[in-house]
Amino acid sequence: MAQEQSSATPLTHGTDFERVGKDYFEHRELKKGAAGWVLLVGLGVAYVISGDYAGWNFGLAQGGWGGLFIATLLMATMYLCMCFALAELSSMVPTAGGGYGFARTAFGPLGGFLTGTAILIEYAIAPAAIAVFIGAYCESLFGIGGWMIYLAFYIVFIGIHIFGVGEALKLMFVITAVAALALAVFIVAMVPHFSVSNLFDITPTAAAGASAFLPYGYVGIWAAIPYAIWFFLAVEGVPLAAEETKNPQRDMPRGLIGAMLILLAFAGLILLVGPGGAGSSTLVKSGNPLVEALATAYGSSTWMSGFVNLVGLAGLIASFFSIIYAYSRQIFALSRAGYLPRNLSVTNRKKAPVLALVIPGLIGFALSLTGQGDLLILVAVFGATLSYVLMMASHIALRLRRPDLPRPYRTPGGIVTSGVALVLACVAVVAGFLVDPRVVIGAAIIYGVFIAYFALYSRHHLVAGTPEEEFAAIEKAEATLH
Repeated sequence: MAQEQSSATPLTHGTDFERVGKDYFEHRELKKGAAGWVLLVGLGVAYVISGDYAGWNFGLAQGGWGGLFIATLLMATMYLCMCFALAELSSMVPTAGGGYGFARTAFGPLGGFLTGTAILIEYAIAPAAIAVFIGAYCESLFGIGGWMIYLAFYIVFIGIHIFGVGEALKLMFVITAVAALALAVFIVAMVPHFSVSNLFDITPTAAAGASAFLPYGYVGIWAAIPYAIWFFLAVEGVPLAAEETKNPQRDMPRGLIGAMLILLAFAGLILLVGPGGAGSSTLVKSGNPLVEALATAYGSSTWMSGFVNLVGLAGLIASFFSIIYAYSRQIFALSRAGYLPRNLSVTNRKKAPVLALVIPGLIGFALSLTGQGDLLILVAVFGATLSYVLMMASHIALRLRRPDLPRPYRTPGGIVTSGVALVLACVAVVAGFLVDPRVVIGAAIIYGVFIAYFALYSRHHLVAGTPEEEFAAIEKAEATLH
């Protein structure tokens, strides 16, 4: 392999690229044309739908219903603005790297690496949190939970992904549709028991600004933000399917925005009728809040609670299944480009990156053994919000520096829209420290280890000719002409 020093521009200073043979990329190919825009909408909803079934309710313990409600409004605004911006970016840079590819184009190799590893922290940790919630649902349904359930789900669903992406995406779509039906049943069943007083049944504390609406005061709004994010976390992963999409310039914007609109509707309705039917205080620590809400509202277990419990497991599976897909594609892109060890991006005859699926699965399983779903959420949110800051900064930078680049889809409102998302993402980064600073500091240390790996090794062994690097080279050449 020939090695060449990159030109000393601000974006590539201090990095070295190696030329690789044709066979390098032949062993690192994904299956083309496996998804259209409808499957992408399903993928976006699948990433997130587990957040409707469990996790969001921990925000009630931080901010009460009012605090979680305001936090959810703020985060819904952030995600909607972000999806509009990502729709533009994904139509410009349709590669498997997603946010890494966007930031690589805007800020060079270091910016790409910082964004990609932040996303990787999010996607590697989120399945561990979901596995904990799956265990709680299985315990409720079958009386069996804990490590055996976590391990079984990791083995089965990583195995399906190894078998082939087309089959996996179609199965995810079916599971997600069933899970969405169960959410609709839950919403309809809770409406007759809704009472405004149930929303505000948490006793106010002595915190500044405390009231029935904000029992933990103004700071409770901020502390509830990580759990409000759980309603939407990972929808930004849709662009990771770009290289497996039939027409990414057209399908990516449709998939992102369509998924986000569905998730907004579910988040608003569940936050209203769940606590409104069962009482906010009932759900603050529940591992399966929808089932507990139904049981409380109806006085005992009914066919509806049994149905939601059983199909709710499908919702958790949908997100677990799809985020495994997401982390494997993020690792694939970073590895193929040399940012992570290159063996991680080798694909099998079904075009699945086996090691990129298995190794994070082992790490996630180990973390799931803690049983701390709420704290694992914090770690995932830390990685996610860091990546949001960098992706929105990428959108703004490319709009200002390269307004002439082809943009098959353009963000409504331009940099104002991405600027709103950027400010709210900065607020969200800080919010995790209010819940448990030790957890977030631990996540920051892991992030620091990734950065050290880049600084000491991988920046000198990057691969020339990857889709992200080719786009950057074309963009640089065009900028020179202008």
